[in-house]
This record gives sequence, structure tokens and C-alpha cells, in this order.
Amino acid sequence: MTDATVFRVESSGDDYWSNARRPFTSLLFLAPLLVAYEMGIRWYGGVEAEHLRNGADYWMREWLQNAGLQHPMLLPGLIVAGLIAWQIWGRFSWRVSPDTLVGMLAESLLFAFCLVALGQLQDLLFQHFEGMAALSTGGFNAAEFWGRCVSFIGAGVYEEVLFRLCLIPICYLVLRAVLLPRNWAIAGAVVATSVIFASAHYIGPAADQFTWFSFTFRALAGLFFAVLFALRGFGITVGCHAAYDVLVGLLLHPQY
Repeated sequence: MTDATVFRVESSGDDYWSNARRPFTSLLFLAPLLVAYEMGIRWYGGVEAEHLRNGADYWMREWLQNAGLQHPMLLPGLIVAGLIAWQIWGRFSWRVSPDTLVGMLAESLLFAFCLVALGQLQDLLFQHFEGMAALSTGGFNAAEFWGRCVSFIGAGVYEEVLFRLCLIPICYLVLRAVLLPRNWAIAGAVVATSVIFASAHYIGPAADQFTWFSFTFRALAGLFFAVLFALRGFGITVGCHAAYDVLVGLLLHPQY
């Protein structure tokens, strides 16, 4: 296999496992998430919509603005165009079964629960038994609940676009350019992007406070998402990431 095909999905066969990994299938699967996020940002964010944006989304929009490209729908448009271009370049089949999309949703939820279990296991290993903060006595805040849900969905989409879809191939090509063997370059790209993914959560004005527990888990989560991206494709990785954030952020650790 040549370097040009390292990050291509297999196009042979028309079974579920092959179809779920194709770019156009991923696009159809993540389209509702992308639409829900962009509409939710405008609906629940109001005049402070930018505060709801996920960090990766904010950074990529800022890079585009610095390049003189400021249309609010440019970044989603680039994601759509990129996946369609990948589909055309790979000469993949355009046929998508509804059963495939249902299966991808099931896989996303399954892998999200696996990641939740991994986090709980790490919690035990670190003996990180802290009392859960008391819930707000102000009652359920629907606007805040849905605003947080929108933000978590955006994290699933845009963090995977930045750290897996863009950075893994870039890191791989850089490592190959310095004459690292192919397998070592793949492993290096996966590890490097996982560390970058974890580190990014502690950068910027809204950064989390650094702890070795959270950094280690996020690095492991980055490895998990990178392997999932390689084995099951972009769409399922986005679905898993979004489902995990919603499960943990809204159900296990609610703050509304």
C-alpha cells in the first residue's frame, strides 16, 4: 500500500462495514449533527453565540478570519466539500442504505458507552473519589440544558474535523517526510495528535484547569478516537464523540 492510500477507506464490497466508512456515508450521518449545532448556536446563543462554540470550531473560524474569509457558513461548507471531494477522489460507491445509518448510530452509542466505562476505570485507578457537587437549587434550566447539548454536539463534529480528519494525515506526512518508516509514522501521528488533542483543552481563555487525571484521560480518549477513525471511519467517530460528551456532560455530571 502506498502513502497516498494510507488514509483511504476500503471501497471494495457493499456490505455495512465498508459502506459505513465511506466519506459520503459519513457526511449523511453527521449532517443532522452539523445542522443542529449551527442552528442551536444561533437559537440558544443569541448575542453571545460565540461563547457556545466549541474550542476547535472557534480556532478554525479564527484562522479563516485571519485569512480574510469570514462567512459564518464557510467552515461547515468546507467540511461538506472536503468529504464530497474525498468521496470523488476515492471513487467510492454513492449508495447508502438507511440501515447503514441506523447501524452507525448504534455503533456510535456503543463506543461512547465504552469510552464512559474507560473513564470510570481510570477514575478508579487514580482513586479519584471526590464528592459530586450539589446541583443548583434554582431548578431545571431548559435553555442552559439545550445550550450545553448544542455545545457538546459541536465538540463531536469540529474536534474530530480538526484533530482526526486534518491533523492525523498532516502529522503522518510530516513524519514520512523525515524518512520515518510507514508504520512508525502512523503510530507517531496517532500518538502526537492524541497528545495535542489533550493539551488543547488547557489553552485559551476558557481553558480547563490542568490536572494529570484529566490530561491522561483526554490523551487516552484521543487514542481511542484515532483508532476508531482508522477502523470505523469519520462518521462513527463523530457520532461516538458527540454521544460521549452528551452522556457525560448532561447525564453523569449535570450542571444546569
